[in-house]
Amino acid sequence: MANNPTQPNVGFIPSNPEQEQDRQTPIHPPPPPPTFAAPPRFPPPILHLQKDQGSIHSANGSPVPHLSTPPGPPVFTSPVRPAAVPFRTSPVLPQPPALSTASSLPTSSSPPYSNGSLDLQSQPSGGLEDHIPLGESSSFVLFSAHKVLKQKKQANVPSLGFGALVSPGREVSTGPQVIQRDPHRCQSCGAYANIYCNILLGSGQWQCVICRKLNGSDGEYIAHSKEDLHRFPELSSPMVDFVQTGTKRPGYVPVSDSRMSAPVVLVIDECLDEPHLHHLQSSLHAFVDSLPPTTRLGIILYGRTVSVYDFSEESVASADVLPGDKSPSQDSLKALIYGTGIYLSPMHASLAVAHSIFSSLRPYKLNVPEASRDRCLGTAVEVALAIIQGPSADLSRGVVKRSGGNSRIIVCAGGPNTYGPGSVPHSFNHPNYPYMEKTALKWMENLGREAHRHNILVDILCAGTCPVRVPILHPLAKASGGVLVLHDDFGEAFGVNLQRASARSAGSHGLLELRTSDDILITQVVGPGEESHVDTHETFKNDTALYIQMLSVEETQSFSLSMETKGDIKGDFVFFQFAIQYSNVYQADVSRVITVRLPTVDSISGYLESVQDEVAAVLIAKRTLLRAKNHSVAVDMRATIDERIKDIGLKFGSQLPKSKLHCFPKELSLLPELLFHLRRGPLLGCIIGHEDERSVLRNLFLNASFDLSLRMVAPRCLMHREGGTFEELPAYDLAMQSDTAVVLDHGTDVFIWLGAELVYDEGKSAAALAACRTLAEELTEFRFPAPRILAFKEGSSQARYFVSRLIPAHKDPPYEQEARFPQLRTLTSEQRTKLKSSFVHFDDPSFCEWMRSLKVVPPQPS
Repeated sequence: MANNPTQPNVGFIPSNPEQEQDRQTPIHPPPPPPTFAAPPRFPPPILHLQKDQGSIHSANGSPVPHLSTPPGPPVFTSPVRPAAVPFRTSPVLPQPPALSTASSLPTSSSPPYSNGSLDLQSQPSGGLEDHIPLGESSSFVLFSAHKVLKQKKQANVPSLGFGALVSPGREVSTGPQVIQRDPHRCQSCGAYANIYCNILLGSGQWQCVICRKLNGSDGEYIAHSKEDLHRFPELSSPMVDFVQTGTKRPGYVPVSDSRMSAPVVLVIDECLDEPHLHHLQSSLHAFVDSLPPTTRLGIILYGRTVSVYDFSEESVASADVLPGDKSPSQDSLKALIYGTGIYLSPMHASLAVAHSIFSSLRPYKLNVPEASRDRCLGTAVEVALAIIQGPSADLSRGVVKRSGGNSRIIVCAGGPNTYGPGSVPHSFNHPNYPYMEKTALKWMENLGREAHRHNILVDILCAGTCPVRVPILHPLAKASGGVLVLHDDFGEAFGVNLQRASARSAGSHGLLELRTSDDILITQVVGPGEESHVDTHETFKNDTALYIQMLSVEETQSFSLSMETKGDIKGDFVFFQFAIQYSNVYQADVSRVITVRLPTVDSISGYLESVQDEVAAVLIAKRTLLRAKNHSVAVDMRATIDERIKDIGLKFGSQLPKSKLHCFPKELSLLPELLFHLRRGPLLGCIIGHEDERSVLRNLFLNASFDLSLRMVAPRCLMHREGGTFEELPAYDLAMQSDTAVVLDHGTDVFIWLGAELVYDEGKSAAALAACRTLAEELTEFRFPAPRILAFKEGSSQARYFVSRLIPAHKDPPYEQEARFPQLRTLTSEQRTKLKSSFVHFDDPSFCEWMRSLKVVPPQPS
């Protein structure tokens, strides 16, 4: 991974136990030597640990702001109209495969009981999968295909690949079934009893789906019939939560008080000019007004010194001041913590004081450039950590304290850290800059790890035009489990993210266990965590699970897994089990277990029909972005996208008669267009100029959930219609029709484009703009980070942001335009002529031109 901003992350190849025989716990069986039908013409998956600064990571997050509210927006509740073509109207979650009710008992080896005619007491149940609630586990685990090819040579074609996206902290309205007892686990490999297990009804023994060993259930699973076992949630649902809430545990806090035990500390840059400070003050006032009354708040300012505000003074803003040039001494922290000041106070008792503190802030007075001002951000975060730990901080060294979820430090930064520990010189020309940068990176990472050890997340929200030196700040946010986000200013978008950062729930002590059938090998993991070497061999003698330490457990994150088959598969099914252990915000210990069974097939067409284009595209994008650590590498990665398309056409497509052209497989009709968007968009294209922005976006994407990742790869285009409804259309430039308004959702940015003819009618224009703004806010209501929302008119300079993200189809012949953008058929000949004349010619190829340049015939729209 790169030294870049945002959430903690993983991008690594699981360790090879043969190379680590000194470890007691092998993480995964050694991978077989790679075999391909032909040498791939693009870089294969990385075969070494993806490290930056000595840790294993990748990235996550995603920005999303709001605009100033339009005057008198109309009530907007109209549903989005379906697209004019069979075009996905939202990031639809793939439906799980049809589940067979056949027994999955192995037939290649003799089971320890007969498959013949036995009396009822000893007959296996044959699994309980015929009662699986469809779609339940698909919210948490999304596979790139719902079937697995049996032939290794066909299954391991790297251009398409096979894998899954796992969202451990995702919350759904119904929620998984909750079990308040210890789970039954396989004594051999550690896997959990689940809906696919075969059970001996007479003895209650169950067969593990991962290692196929028999296990006892202490008599719990003894039953007269298979139906009797449905009372056990783990045997009737593919996903369950085992929850422990014992009140005798050390550090237990009653549920009603646990949220209050996780404070929020604001660490605010005081080196801001007046315009920025004015916006920041407005955002801070709105922020404290949004906090629940029981939330404990702390306020710290930093410049050359660190000011810790005291809430005991009600009539005046009062602060204790510490020097910022070095880390605070234990004596100074003790004097602060054991003194008479109140530095963390519940909002119901200190709201007025917080408002008075924010109102007392003054702009920077000295005549020093923004980038050269002294900012002791590192020292300020150290002080914030001490304030949160409180009087027992000196007694808790080396002890992980349990609190209600994670405490949060939110840094509001307007410039780089240039003073005190973890800082770098003002100027890049400083003779000792490389060494000081290396030292600062390590110091920031260690500070982030210290915060994580105490369950404290550090979110860094940057704003303004001054470069903040993202590579220096990123390790602090990443190692603590927080995020780093860039904003244009401290206005509305910043304020929204401030509120969402403090409000989002986060579990702690997260550990992800990945287990698969022996036929499957996990080759790479990308996501917000680090590989963990857990020794479970005293309990489970043959545990080959891959363990990942999660730095936080949040809904906005996901892990992407790349997998291969080790050899030809002989069985009819392969199994995957994902177990997430974490402590939730109410201090309950949760073990969430998700078990998935996929059928195996010999037919390539049957496999291709099961491929989920959108999931496959996101997995390919994450593998590609992991390598694109800077702009020059990103340019090279575009060529790998081209090679993927050619290789998929060659391996899975058909060749045209008397031609060298290959038809791209019709079963994957969405995939090439999604990858074309990836190639042109902000992740790999030239839309973003500054390397700080690029690295932040990359890290947000690498850790992002499926929904947000898909939107960051390919934008969603919605055209405003009469009556306030919206029609979803392909994201082509043919949508830029002068009498309409269009909303384009690109994940971290949402654009509203108003056609020139529409703008002439002020009434219609205002109503359309208001409806578009309302839709944009509804689409991004729960997104974190919140996206930037921009509105502009056709022909304005800002409209280029919108145009550059649409596929340029205006040069294609009319029959191709209509095939891929059927809405054109509703236009009159005059309207089509006017639309054609509105385009400015440039050299970017259309989707069809790009495909043909690769000697591949594009698939027909599905």
